Amino acid sequence: MSESLFDQLGGFPAVDAAVDIFYRRVLKDPRIARFFEDTDMDAQREKQKAFLTMVFGGPNEYQGKDLRSAHAKLVEQGLDDSHFDAVAEHLQATLERLDVPEPIIAKVMAIAGSTRGDVLSR
Repeated sequence: MSESLFDQLGGFPAVDAAVDIFYRRVLKDPRIARFFEDTDMDAQREKQKAFLTMVFGGPNEYQGKDLRSAHAKLVEQGLDDSHFDAVAEHLQATLERLDVPEPIIAKVMAIAGSTRGDVLSR
């Protein structure tokens, strides 16, 4: 059996590091930071780590909402393609900063891109 994307990325330590760096970047970005103003960021980081672990083929301990439900309120607040693209930029930059090999970054970005419709309630 081939190694999961979760394992290729480096498992829990890699996901933890990526999520922490990612949110530091996102919260500094004036294009998207407003969407997190009323968010418990410690809880958000933990949910995101569990979600990404599951999506990348690691242990499934995610107990949060589906993407459409989780982002519906943000869509009502104006979340659109430009914001989705900004988040994707930060995800890619985070992976590059962590020296993730390009073929693995491409897989992660393909997965992220595949969520656009659900995140934006389309």
